Amino acid sequence: MSSSDPAQEGAFASADEVAAMLRRVGYLPDAAIAGVVHLGERLGKPVLVEGPAGTGKTELAKSVAAATGRRLIRLQCYEGLDEAKALYEWDYRKQLLRLQARDESGKDWAQIEGDLFGEDFLLTRPLLAAIRAKDPVVLLIDEVDRLDIETEALLLEVLSDYQVSIPELGTLKATTVPLVYLTSNNSRDLSEALKRRCLFLHLDYPSVDREREIVLSRVPGIREDLAEQITRVVAALRGLDLKKHPSVSETLDWARALLLLGAEEIDEATLRDTLNVLLKYTGDITKAAAKLADLAK
Repeated sequence: MSSSDPAQEGAFASADEVAAMLRRVGYLPDAAIAGVVHLGERLGKPVLVEGPAGTGKTELAKSVAAATGRRLIRLQCYEGLDEAKALYEWDYRKQLLRLQARDESGKDWAQIEGDLFGEDFLLTRPLLAAIRAKDPVVLLIDEVDRLDIETEALLLEVLSDYQVSIPELGTLKATTVPLVYLTSNNSRDLSEALKRRCLFLHLDYPSVDREREIVLSRVPGIREDLAEQITRVVAALRGLDLKKHPSVSETLDWARALLLLGAEEIDEATLRDTLNVLLKYTGDITKAAAKLADLAK
């Protein structure tokens, strides 16, 4: 628990229960994933999920929200994101109207000064919304590595004490600890201060067996032998020196496309005609096309 010790309802009794609940909503975790999700909830600690793009990091947070019935609050990070978009800002237009009303009414400044920085003028952004939520929520801070280092520092108070300090209103503390997930594609090193506030989970591309299980669970009607071929081709593509390797979601798209096309097996012609579902750069498609015979074995 954090030092502020806000009330928290236990969502998971064990790592095995985490795995079962996530499977019920279509996310297939391994033991490491289930263990970290369980500990994050029981300890009241954020979970930093790091790994290549397309390995299921964002989907994990969404699935935890679905499995627990919690509302998902998402902060999509990007370069240039500031406090006004991440935490809160004041509604200056509304404040201006209030000042104009004061001039027209002739009221004394002291009578309305406090109103200008009251609740009615506060615009709540995702981080503050998660702290102020009365119901249990999941807070997803997506692609945190895209933030500027200065903006990353804004997260520290939220992640350590589950509170936000607003000079005009004071410190607002959470009454219910949110389940917090931060995702990173590891495009830059995150600060030690942020990392030590979190539990760490690395998600890599799944094994062939696990990805086959994902395909079978998420693509109704696909045959097991075709799912096996699909995941082996994708694994081979990930072994090539490509600018962007196929993500799990692109594997699923390819499986659905092959099912739609009525493919019985993956031969060279089928692979050539559908490579653009898996690969999104011309150079990558050219490299893969040169190895079609090996890939389609």
